[in-house]
Amino acid sequence: MPELPEVETVRRTLTELVVGKTIQSVDVRLNRIIQLPDDPALFAALLEGQTIQEVGRRGKFLRIVFEDFVLVSHLRMEGRYGLYDKQEPVELHTHVLFTFTDGTELRYKDVRQFGTMHLFPKGEELVKPPLNKLGLEPLDESFTFEVFHKAIANRSTKIKPLLLNQERVVGIGNIYVDESLFLAGIHPEREAKSLAELELKALYTAIIDTLTTAVEVGGSSIKSFVNGQGEMGMFQHQFKIYGRKDEPCKKCGAPITKFVVAGRGTHICTNCQK
Repeated sequence: MPELPEVETVRRTLTELVVGKTIQSVDVRLNRIIQLPDDPALFAALLEGQTIQEVGRRGKFLRIVFEDFVLVSHLRMEGRYGLYDKQEPVELHTHVLFTFTDGTELRYKDVRQFGTMHLFPKGEELVKPPLNKLGLEPLDESFTFEVFHKAIANRSTKIKPLLLNQERVVGIGNIYVDESLFLAGIHPEREAKSLAELELKALYTAIIDTLTTAVEVGGSSIKSFVNGQGEMGMFQHQFKIYGRKDEPCKKCGAPITKFVVAGRGTHICTNCQK
């Protein structure tokens, strides 16, 4: 599933591609993608004539902002957007087509069909599900060590599932939790309340550094992720721990171990992460 760096990469490419374009029509070919309103025909009608003003992000969700509405889109496992000339053949698994007045189309393709779209009157999207309970944005200026400490410290939950909880900190999925914990030298099964302040500071810094670097290189392309221009991310070539089972640790040379924490495959160096 795309995590914060991948969704941020999509946001940036879509900003270049579609901001300022006006929707002429919307063709919904798989109704269940549209979660709100519950009538896909109404979804299409509300967007006709609307111009895209901004493409934002909240956690792993895209926010496509129009004059009167905000489209909240989650890519789930394999959802992707691409801009096409409307005369180009429509690829298999393309479920929603936004045709613009300039003859181009923003197409949403989703092989797994798990993606979702919610359309809200502007301003309502942040106070209603699915965005209303999301936690701290780790690349936002408001993400200070003090607010991170308040959200994480003194909790009996293991640190990895706590970081995966989107009501605490948003956008950090399995890849970036493993990478951040390794950089901070913290075992994923440590209880959050057992972490000293220096360890929490190291983790706070590791999260920001890992996500920032990943965004700079377009995220990670493990299976099928590409940005809005069809380009792969490159962060997978910089993984220090994730996906490197039995390979030598880049810090100490010990073999990397993989096991399960809270139902998620987890990579650690047992020497560096006691």
